[in-house]
Amino acid sequence: MDVNMSFSNDMDDEYEKLFRRLNPPRVVIDNESSKNATVIRVDSANKHGILLEVVQVLTDLNLIITKAYISSDGGWFMDVFNVRDQEGNKITDEAILDFIRKSLGPESSFTSSMRSVGVIPSMDHTAIELTGSDRPGLLSEVSAVLNHLKCNVVSAEVWTHNTRAAAVMQVTDDETGSAIIDPERLSRIKELLCNLLKGSNMSRGAKTVVSHGITHKERRLHQMMFADRDYERTNDKVSDEKQRPNVTVVNWYDKDYSVVTLRSKDRPKLLFDTVCTLTDMDYVVFHANIDAEGPEAYQEYCIRHIDGSPVKSDAERMRIIQCLEAAIERRVSEGLKLELCTTDRVGLLSDVTRIFRENSLTVTRAEVSTRDGKAINTFYVRDASGYHVDAKTIDSIRQEIGQTILKVKGNPEDLKSSSQESPTRFLFGGLFKSRSFVNFGLVRSYS
Repeated sequence: MDVNMSFSNDMDDEYEKLFRRLNPPRVVIDNESSKNATVIRVDSANKHGILLEVVQVLTDLNLIITKAYISSDGGWFMDVFNVRDQEGNKITDEAILDFIRKSLGPESSFTSSMRSVGVIPSMDHTAIELTGSDRPGLLSEVSAVLNHLKCNVVSAEVWTHNTRAAAVMQVTDDETGSAIIDPERLSRIKELLCNLLKGSNMSRGAKTVVSHGITHKERRLHQMMFADRDYERTNDKVSDEKQRPNVTVVNWYDKDYSVVTLRSKDRPKLLFDTVCTLTDMDYVVFHANIDAEGPEAYQEYCIRHIDGSPVKSDAERMRIIQCLEAAIERRVSEGLKLELCTTDRVGLLSDVTRIFRENSLTVTRAEVSTRDGKAINTFYVRDASGYHVDAKTIDSIRQEIGQTILKVKGNPEDLKSSSQESPTRFLFGGLFKSRSFVNFGLVRSYS
């Protein structure tokens, strides 16, 4: 039975490769037709998940998609994207343009819609995936356990939403700097972390997966939190309703489609998040219009389930709405943005976050990375009471750390308009009480 299944999969792969050679994707990049955006057109043979692949490539380059038109009826797929860089300019860097052509054109190496999610073998590190109930200080506890087990976290991404937490980490052995391969040690890591994640909440499960591989962290986090049912709301608050995106789902009976319409405050990676969710839920996008040129983003999708049917019931319709809301809210950010850039050293992260804590600031989100001996860190901070940060407090912190080392990216007054309490704040609230966090390594931003 397994042999036949393997043979069938191999034949499917070979057929896909042949079809791809006969119908190679085509990428056209146009910097002339639009005054303020680079227009990227992708034509390709159609397959489930291809829209996500294209959006993921553009998103990973930190490009901002301001408009998009998608059509994939029949056996052909066509996308047109208007994109800008982070400064709002056209894309003129030839290295980036060449990367887009190679990643999406005939030279691209992807052959499966799940390529960005599947584990790519690696002996450089061990990948750890965690899901469980969120609670104050959880990340500190996880990093302490890994430190005790002589694991060095070289990168990680952590999301929280609706009392749930998920993390994708890459760790190495402290002594060898390579992946951890001893089966007994890996089993011990899984056991301790799983027990830690369960905590006192036995009503919701916890899960720890250890493997030798590389995954697309944000893609996996969407899958993990979706599988963990973070979209199920247990204690809705009336005050939260105004903050939620406006999502509607109606059936277009003449065309046998369901039309999903989404209006939300625009932010980076919004399109990636919604397309991830529709793909994870096994819906196929046949047509779509995206407009994110103003402060509010508008997205419209004509979808069917992968079995060819439109939305069949009110329960299915509500589940789509809940899942799209959750996908958007997972990246909710708030707080004053502080950027730190200095020579990396042991204990730097611990020292900086200790100074924040001593000045009654709470870290709501953090992106910590080290490149070429430099620490390039981004922190989102709020007053421990949940109010906006006082300017005098920031001045005092910058004097202690260094005016040129720590820079403010925004004004304290900007926080007065943030009325929604981000669930991320719950995770990081008790984070820096443990000095062992210096070994945690990288906690990336999710904006």
